[in-house]
Amino acid sequence: MKVQRVRIPESDGVTWLVLGDDYLPVEPIRKFLTYLRNLERSPNTIRSYAYHLKLYWEYLESVKVNWKEINISQLADFVMWLRNPLGNVISLNEREAKRTESTVNAILTSVCMMYDFQEQTGNVSEIPLYRSQFIPGKKYKSFLHHITKGKPTRTRLLKLKQPKLQPKTLTAEQIAAVIASCNNIRDKFLLCLLYESGIRIGQALGLRHEDIKSWDNTITIVPRNDNANGARAKAISPYAVPITQDLMALYVQYLEEEFMELLGDNLSDYVFVNLWDGKLGSPMTYSNVMSLFTRLKRKTGIAIPVTPHKLRHTHATELIREGIEMAYVQKRLGHASIQTTIDTYIHVSNEDMKREYNKYIDKRDESASTNTPK
Repeated sequence: MKVQRVRIPESDGVTWLVLGDDYLPVEPIRKFLTYLRNLERSPNTIRSYAYHLKLYWEYLESVKVNWKEINISQLADFVMWLRNPLGNVISLNEREAKRTESTVNAILTSVCMMYDFQEQTGNVSEIPLYRSQFIPGKKYKSFLHHITKGKPTRTRLLKLKQPKLQPKTLTAEQIAAVIASCNNIRDKFLLCLLYESGIRIGQALGLRHEDIKSWDNTITIVPRNDNANGARAKAISPYAVPITQDLMALYVQYLEEEFMELLGDNLSDYVFVNLWDGKLGSPMTYSNVMSLFTRLKRKTGIAIPVTPHKLRHTHATELIREGIEMAYVQKRLGHASIQTTIDTYIHVSNEDMKREYNKYIDKRDESASTNTPK
């Protein structure tokens, strides 16, 4: 069984299929992935669902269960199958699970969504994946909470508890080292843009020159589904991100000294393009960027993985620690809900607690010395 990348006929789009041992598409998965593509889901999202459902079908084949006849107990066994690195072998020593809680939950979400689709289209009878319950004291309340607060909430039966992990960030020294290790202005501008703006790598790779307003020091994130490199903005509506004048000056330097110098009359609408490797002037791809970050990590010797998303996390964390209001951070990151920003970035570390406690001690001692009679 394998996941196969497929180019859509008469278009530049791609999608994914799960092929069985007979090299034919697994039909229930094919229908579901087609449904996602019709909803204009990102090819990367469809790819993730394809790999998740491939795992599920491999489990079904290993236990010889028809996908339409699965029960909640067998689905629980699927969770154990995902977590156990040695299959049916019982180890006397503690071992690390093969997949994290968040990965298992992502796979379960794919499976549940596939069954929801098949149930709605009448291809399968109801599978007991959910339960209805009242959830008192819920922290986040929607705008119409007063209408639905007396109604039970539909929750999934199978879901692992995930540990609350603080997003890993880079220090100022590590960021400076990575940027200094760049061999050209294009790569330096890309890293500085990701770090200083907090935009996603897909948004950077989809940037056009018309999106950059040099006179206003802003870039506009424009959702486009026709990017030649497959980049996706992961946004519904365009939104502007202010940047510094120094970053804009670096963009101008990149244009003058590399972009126009190397491309000549064959200029590209895309900001980040191949200038030395691959087809000259074609937009950079995700694989180009990951190869760049692999080289930079090897060159700098930084222990933790340096990724585009880690630069985004670092930018957001620095904004919050400087006291920027959460609504502005949400808008800058392009989150649809402020709750997403809060859940992702509001974590109090031991260093934060120590720093704030020391501030309290300093204020207390200062107040005591001021009020002491002389």
